Amino acid sequence: MEVKRVVANIAVDRTEDARRFYCDVLGLEIAMDLGWYMTLSSGADAPVQIGFATEGGSGTEVPDLSIEVDDVDMAYRRMRAAGFEIVYSLTDEPWGVRRFYARDPCGKLINILSHR
Repeated sequence: MEVKRVVANIAVDRTEDARRFYCDVLGLEIAMDLGWYMTLSSGADAPVQIGFATEGGSGTEVPDLSIEVDDVDMAYRRMRAAGFEIVYSLTDEPWGVRRFYARDPCGKLINILSHR
């Protein structure tokens, strides 16, 4: 048996709010929209990964999701321009990532990062 995909399901009141954060700001695409359930995708194949943590690193809380982007500085600027809450400022971490935390409209803590 092989695990083919892992999907994070996040309960929301309105899928439109999630679309604004994840599509309009971060650039994901709608892969499926049933009205009550929406799947977003980057269009690329990604490895299946699940993270387990006792803390988020550098004294932060464990994020609900981690999203790797190709340009974290641009993501940070776009997130601020869109008015989303930045919980942890853009930081170069000692383990080789540049990242920040933002709060999505569903209340989830999102770790947005690039590997250096």
